[in-house]
Amino acid sequence: MSLTKSEVIEKNRYELQFSVDKATFDAAVSAVYRKQVKNITVPGFRKGKAPRSVIEKMYGTGVFYEDAINDLIPAAYTEAAKESALEIVGQPEFDVVSIDENGLVLSAKVYVKPEVEIKDYCGIEVEKEVEAVTDEDVDREIETVRERNSREIDVTDRAAEMGDTTVIDFEGFCDGVAFEGGKGTDYALKLGSGSFIPGFEEQIVGKNIDEEFDVNVTFPEEYHAAELAGKPAVFKVKIHAITHVELPELDDDFAKDVSEFDTFDEYKADIKAKIEKRHETAAENAVEDKLVEVLIEKLEADIPEAMYEIETENFVRDYDTRLRSQGLDLKTYFKYTGMNLDSLREQMRPQAERQVKARLALEKIAALENIEATEEEINGEYEKIASSYGIEVQQVKDSIDASAIADDMKVKKALDLVKEKAFIKTK
Repeated sequence: MSLTKSEVIEKNRYELQFSVDKATFDAAVSAVYRKQVKNITVPGFRKGKAPRSVIEKMYGTGVFYEDAINDLIPAAYTEAAKESALEIVGQPEFDVVSIDENGLVLSAKVYVKPEVEIKDYCGIEVEKEVEAVTDEDVDREIETVRERNSREIDVTDRAAEMGDTTVIDFEGFCDGVAFEGGKGTDYALKLGSGSFIPGFEEQIVGKNIDEEFDVNVTFPEEYHAAELAGKPAVFKVKIHAITHVELPELDDDFAKDVSEFDTFDEYKADIKAKIEKRHETAAENAVEDKLVEVLIEKLEADIPEAMYEIETENFVRDYDTRLRSQGLDLKTYFKYTGMNLDSLREQMRPQAERQVKARLALEKIAALENIEATEEEINGEYEKIASSYGIEVQQVKDSIDASAIADDMKVKKALDLVKEKAFIKTK
C-alpha cells in the first residue's frame, strides 16, 4: 500500500491516489468470501458450501469487491495520508480509480489546513477591568455559608409568620365544588415563597397549629387551567406543624465552625481576599478573550467550510457529554426545548467559527516564534489531566497522543506570549 499521487484540485483541497497491491486486495476479497459464503444459497450446493468461482460467475466478478475495499480503506488511507505530510481536516471522499491485474487504486479528496498570515500580534492594547469587591459581596457570601449551617426548629409557642415552613392539609372549592388538583395533605409550604396562588400564603400568617380555617383567593386571569382562570375559590386549610430556620450568630464561634480561622474578622477578611482573587481571575480571562478577538481580526486565511463543520460537531458532542453528566441527553433536551440537531448546530456555529480562527492564529504565532512544548511540560499536562479525572497518568497517555498535548500547549504558550507583549491598562 503506497501513495502514488498528491495534487491540488482547488484551494485548500487535494486529491490523494494510493494503491493496494494485488496480493493484498485478493486476500481481502477472499476474507470477505469466507465471511459471507455461509449466508449464500446457490442451487446444487448446500448453503454455505458454494465455491467462490461459482458465486462470482452467478453474481458477477466484483460481488465481494465493495466489502473488501471498505475493509482495506482505513489502513491504506491512513498510510497514504501520513506519507503525504498534509495537515488534513475533515472526512475524505473516496473513489475507486481502478481494479486490474496490478491490484487496487483508490482516491481520496481531502481538505487541508489553509495558509495563514498574521501580523502585528505584539503590542496589542487592551483594557483590563477588575470589578471592585463591595461589602455587599462579602456579606452575601457569608450569608450563603450561614444558611448552609442553619438548623430547622419546631415552633410550638406562636402563630405562623412569614419565612416559616408550615405543614398543611388543604382542599380547594370553586362555586362550592371541589376541583381537580386542588387537594393536598401534609404539604410543606414555606410562607413567602410565592409557590401558591397570590394571597394564599399571607392568610396562613397568624394561624396556629391544629387550627382549621378558610383561605379566600381569586385565580389569576392567565391561570393555566382555563376553567379556573379569574374565578374566586375557597380553600379549607388545617395546620399540622410550623418550623423555622434558625441561623447561627456571626461571631468567632461561627468562624471556627466554618473555617480554619479563630476570629470572625479573620474569616471575613479571607472571604474578601477570595472574592478579589475570583474577580482578578475573571478580569485576566476577559483580557485573554479580548486579545483573541484582536488576533482573529488580524488573521488572514481562506478557511475551508469543513473545519467549521468539524468544530461545530465537536461542540455538539461536548454539549451532549455535559448533558449526560447531569442525567440528561440530547433527545430529552430537544423534547423540552423544542430544538433539534440542526438548530443546536446553528446555535453552536458562531462559537465553533471563533474557536477555529483563534486556533489557526495562535498556531501560526507559535510557528513564527518557534514555540515548542518541552517533555517536562507535556508530562505535567498529562498529570494535570489525570488528576482532574481521578485516573492514572498512564491511562491518559494511552488515550491521548503526546503530539496532541504538545500542539495544545504550543497554542497556550503562544497566547501567553501575546499577553506578555500586550499593553494592558488596568481599570
